[in-house]
Amino acid sequence: MYAIVYKSDGFPICRQVAGVSPDPVVTWNTEAAAAAFIAAKGGAKDFQPVALTDEAMDKIAATMGCPVESITFDPYPG
Repeated sequence: MYAIVYKSDGFPICRQVAGVSPDPVVTWNTEAAAAAFIAAKGGAKDFQPVALTDEAMDKIAATMGCPVESITFDPYPG
């Protein structure tokens, strides 16, 4: 799975769901699909797809200021 994050600070694209905190991280099944979404929105300058490895998840959690165990996932389109 791949998440899309801001290049500047690594904060992921999230989705607001009532009663869920922090917001779920939106994911794509392939890097190509995530990159295509970024390109379609004209965001290549600001965003990048990131493979959801253990190391990447730790960095995303630190950026979001939450324990990694509290991050949930929602496939795009959700």
